Amino acid sequence: MTLRGAVMALGLLALAVAAVCAGSGQPVAALWLAVNGLVLTLGVAWERWRYKSTLSRRPPGNWRPTGERFVDPETGRLTEVYYDPATGERSYVQDAQPPR
Repeated sequence: MTLRGAVMALGLLALAVAAVCAGSGQPVAALWLAVNGLVLTLGVAWERWRYKSTLSRRPPGNWRPTGERFVDPETGRLTEVYYDPATGERSYVQDAQPPR
């Protein structure tokens, strides 16, 4: 299990226990668990959405390769890093070849 999966599981567990606490008349514990569970669950979901969209085929415009290359642990594909000298923004471009 990845760290992302473990944090998501912990957040969902906290939400489930919050529901049990709310049903058994413990509103303070239920509120605390619900807030923490939502923060963990929504944080992982936002992180996946935010950084998944940065993976593209080839960045448009004045992007330059940094020379950094690594294998993405999720997809197993070679990923190359580009940057825009005007903004300093980075873009991660995956190799079009599927993993072997």
